Amino acid sequence: MDVQVESRKVDRLPVALAAKARTMGGMRDEAYLCDISTHGCRIVTKSLYLSVGMRVTIKPEGMEAIGGVVRWVSEEGVGIQFDNPLYAPVVEHLCARHGR
Repeated sequence: MDVQVESRKVDRLPVALAAKARTMGGMRDEAYLCDISTHGCRIVTKSLYLSVGMRVTIKPEGMEAIGGVVRWVSEEGVGIQFDNPLYAPVVEHLCARHGR
């Protein structure tokens, strides 16, 4: 099992939500938010190159932008740890509305 998964504070929940991703260097791409928790998410982008330690901003459709740090990269997407945890009812609402 992936080390990052073992060390998670909160389990992530599956969602299917369009988002925009932006690096601090100004590179942007459409993204797809695949799962989320109060502390982080997994995204997939078409062409944005992200590496561990990069600072990014994720803007899920209908929400304010969320800052974070790339914690892992794999064929299945990119794991982002949020700078500030999301309010749990917000995550619950997203999962109820956009759950897979």
